[in-house]
Amino acid sequence: MRLILELALTHIAGRGRQTLVAILGVALGVGFSIAMAALMQGTEKDFIAQLVDTMPHVQISDERRTARRQPAEDLFAAVQFEGLRPKEDRRGILNPAAAFASLRSWVPGRMAQSLRTQGVVRYAGRDVGVSVIGIEPETEARVSSVAGDFVEGSFDSLRAGGNNIVVGDSLARRIGASTGTTIQVVAPTGQSRGFRIVGLFHTGNNARDEGETYVLLKSAQILSERPNAINDIRLRLDDPEEANESLLEALVVRNVVMYTVVGAILLVAGFGIFNIISTITHEKARDIAILKSLGFTQGNMRRLFLLEGLALGAAGSLVGWLIGFLLCFALSQVEFKVSGAAIGREMTNLPLFWSPWHYAIASAFALISSGVAGYLPARQAARLNPVDIIRGAT
Repeated sequence: MRLILELALTHIAGRGRQTLVAILGVALGVGFSIAMAALMQGTEKDFIAQLVDTMPHVQISDERRTARRQPAEDLFAAVQFEGLRPKEDRRGILNPAAAFASLRSWVPGRMAQSLRTQGVVRYAGRDVGVSVIGIEPETEARVSSVAGDFVEGSFDSLRAGGNNIVVGDSLARRIGASTGTTIQVVAPTGQSRGFRIVGLFHTGNNARDEGETYVLLKSAQILSERPNAINDIRLRLDDPEEANESLLEALVVRNVVMYTVVGAILLVAGFGIFNIISTITHEKARDIAILKSLGFTQGNMRRLFLLEGLALGAAGSLVGWLIGFLLCFALSQVEFKVSGAAIGREMTNLPLFWSPWHYAIASAFALISSGVAGYLPARQAARLNPVDIIRGAT
């Protein structure tokens, strides 16, 4: 086996230019495949983080979307109502403590309860409509993605004593406030309370940074005159796919397309290897005849040229790893800024995901295509008759 390997390396080294072209072809295929996989998986994870993990996986609320059936509908065959709206149930979720305890006993994940109401933030002559969300800081920090987006303070700062509030940094800039500023919050009930800003968050989502505020649950209940009421239970599951199966199934198709393109790139590189080994087989016909006359079997000849193909694939993979790493590093340094209403959040860098699996999969594709490209000429070489070769029949 060692002799066969030495012969394979001698054949490859004897055609330096073609060997270099073949290795470069495989290397570029591997390198671009790694960069493409890192970019596509990075965008996938960014998609999940921004569209799936930003919001609760499951949300339970007391909202009733249609009005109750009216008595006139039971008395008359043809009835039409205009402008009918369901009556607001100020009790919120019925039996909230029992409902929360029941969910906690079997739901695989974390939960938080809150009271969500509308209000107006008033400061320095500026009025801004916002959502006022009453929370329990400890449970909210385990469920809300906002917990990781604070630039000042945290949810725990709400417990500092007195009426405290955390707001988005965009809202604070809009009304000219900052940490420590006391602002007025006016509820639809007419209740008005002064709240001191104890935290600022920045999610990159304009709707949230300008339109959401958080206070203690008891403060929200007092402000909206709804004692002991909650109207929102949010769940963050251990496995997001349980709540977003149909959405995430689309990513499976996307990955199939990605790896198909990767395979096509490496297949093209494999044709280059096939061409080189076929040329070597033709040029080394007399060497093959001599080797077979010395006792080398057809199996030895197949292994010889198969090793040549695998050697080219392995060398190309190693160089491709370096190219892939450099491409990923270069892409990660690209800086730009896209924000605002177009996408609702900010992007400053290309989302890349670095994984050793990308290198392993690209190398596997390269070795398989190289092996196939080397095996076909190997079969041809093994079938050559040494007598016919020596007589000049081929």
